[in-house]
Amino acid sequence: MNQQTSIVEVVKARLAEGTLSIPVFHAVAVRLQQALARPDFDIKEVHQLLNADPGIATGVLRAANSAFYAGLTKVSTIREAIIRLGANEVASLAMLTTQQDLYRSKDTRYNAVMQTLWKHSFCCAVGSRWLAQKVGFAAQAQEAFLGGLLHDLGKLFLLKCMEDVCREQHFNGVTSQAVLREVLSTLHVEQGYQLMVQWQMPQLYCDIVAGHQQERWDQGNVLLAMVRLANLACHKLGIGMNRDPAVLLFATGEAQVLGLKETALAELEIVIEDALTVPLSAE
Repeated sequence: MNQQTSIVEVVKARLAEGTLSIPVFHAVAVRLQQALARPDFDIKEVHQLLNADPGIATGVLRAANSAFYAGLTKVSTIREAIIRLGANEVASLAMLTTQQDLYRSKDTRYNAVMQTLWKHSFCCAVGSRWLAQKVGFAAQAQEAFLGGLLHDLGKLFLLKCMEDVCREQHFNGVTSQAVLREVLSTLHVEQGYQLMVQWQMPQLYCDIVAGHQQERWDQGNVLLAMVRLANLACHKLGIGMNRDPAVLLFATGEAQVLGLKETALAELEIVIEDALTVPLSAE
């Protein structure tokens, strides 16, 4: 058994044992999503949760004042951010900023892969939100954004698992690209879905994680269609680990479900490419 194969086997064994404890969520960001999903949701809870964690509150304010979100004047408190952006948007910002922090590694080789994955997840989120606004589902734009942001969460989990195994077992170097692709492509949907369920994330996000890559998918789930189409657009543009410039977006079932023509799909590509240039923290 060569070293690359043994890494994969160790990771699979750890997954089967359920002994891996890898952080892929910030607890406050998850609690915010759980609160918003309740019918008796109180906006004061968003304010209290964020103010109780100075680190995440600072990250939210930085993002709210960045070029991506900022209005004419800066916000200086969480209350001001909620008034300007709304509770859903602020909760999305909390998830966005905490997720970005998790896509990092002290190992420069794994960090490069995580950063590539982060760019893909963020661009997919931006593309999904734009699609929601484009096809008449603006009220679900934040759900589309978070669905795009979290759809590949299983890949982050697996990358962190492989990094831990390599460090603990004293394997030399990062695993090869071929092995990484094999592990991530075959296991990330199942692992991502399990994580979403374990963290009690709202079912709509669990469904997106479970269905974003399946050949047979629920075409009645419009949010899923948006995330799948944004994901395919990222693949076409080479944003992420999977590159497929031959993808014909107008011929996809997702584009047909959403009723999008070539002009709109060209706009989608521009929106996604532009997302790569937008800083998420205020200067």
